[in-house]
Amino acid sequence: MLVECGVQLTRTFTPEQYAKATESWAWLDLAGKNPIFTSAFGDVFFAAADGFWWLDTIEGSLNRCWRTEDELRAALNSAEGQDMYLLSGLAAEAERGGLTPGPNQVYDFKVTPALGGRIDVSNIGVIDFVVGLNITGQLHDQIRGLPPGTRIAGVTIGDDGQVRITT
Repeated sequence: MLVECGVQLTRTFTPEQYAKATESWAWLDLAGKNPIFTSAFGDVFFAAADGFWWLDTIEGSLNRCWRTEDELRAALNSAEGQDMYLLSGLAAEAERGGLTPGPNQVYDFKVTPALGGRIDVSNIGVIDFVVGLNITGQLHDQIRGLPPGTRIAGVTIGDDGQVRITT
C-alpha cells in the first residue's frame, strides 16, 4: 500500500473482487494479466509475463507502461508518477475535504470524464470498487462504439446492473 502525506494512494482487493470488477472490461485483452493493486480511484495495475500494465479508467485504456517491477516502483515513488497514475493531488484534496473511501470503496467521479465530467474534487464521490469499475467498463465499452461527436442524452443503470446509454 502506497501512502503519501497520510493519503492512501493504493488499495488491494480480493481475487474475487477483481474478477467481478473487471468483467465489463473483457473488450480489452486482460488475459494473462493478474491484478496486483489499484489506485485510490480504481485504476488497476496488473502484472504479466511481458511487464506491468495500467488500466486507466478515465481514458478507458490498458497500457503496458513498465517492463519491470523496479520501473513500476520508481514511477509510483516519484511525484510525477503519483500524480499521473494515482491522481495523488486529487486524492489528497478529497481527503482534506473529508471524503475518505471505506475498505471496499474507491474514489469515483460523479459524472465520468468520458461523458464530460470535470476532473475536479467537486466531481468526486466514493463507490464500491466492484460496482464502480464494472460501471465504468460498461460505459467505456459503449462509448467506444459511438461515432465521434455523438451526443449522449442519458445514462441509466438497470436493476440488473447493466448500464444503458441513450443517444
